[in-house]
Amino acid sequence: MKLLFITLLSSIFSISVHAQTVADIEIADTVSHSSQSAKLILNGAGIRTKFIFDIYIGSLYLEKKQLRPNEIYIKYHGAKEVFKAPGEKRISMHFLYDEISKEKLVSGWNDGFENNLSKDELIKFKNQINQFNNLFVAVKKGDVINLNFIPNTGTYVVLNEKSKGLVKGDDFFIALLKIWLGDEPADSDLKEAMLGSG
Repeated sequence: MKLLFITLLSSIFSISVHAQTVADIEIADTVSHSSQSAKLILNGAGIRTKFIFDIYIGSLYLEKKQLRPNEIYIKYHGAKEVFKAPGEKRISMHFLYDEISKEKLVSGWNDGFENNLSKDELIKFKNQINQFNNLFVAVKKGDVINLNFIPNTGTYVVLNEKSKGLVKGDDFFIALLKIWLGDEPADSDLKEAMLGSG
């Protein structure tokens, strides 16, 4: 029961130290899901753009930084190291665009999954993807989504420090990471930034 309580806390609260600025927004250099959680280090952060618009700042946090300044290495090996990296992880999205509907968010997730997972993987993760999509609402400028991964538990979706729900399965978080770090990411510049090439 105590472990469950700590896990729930980890999905809601974060402890951070600000160190980096992206698009005039301070990005924490280190964070923790809670005081009982591991310290996570900013691996890289960049801006997701679409056409001429800045949509959000995407940040990747790991227990151990996987900094690889060589772009060729990042393209072929960097993401695999992140997928294999042990411990807790976080993807953080700080929204810069005025408003994005739930429908557009979900459409973006689905495109990311379809472009980076095999047909067998899409079938395997179908229920988890549907559960994940159902956790979202429209977001506005200034909103922050954290996708907090806890090994042997799953992925907590947190909006503005309020838990929206849990999607179980360690392998699902790897599938989720591929939206940003897979072979066909929506934004290759953001992929490189999150992998530490910036």
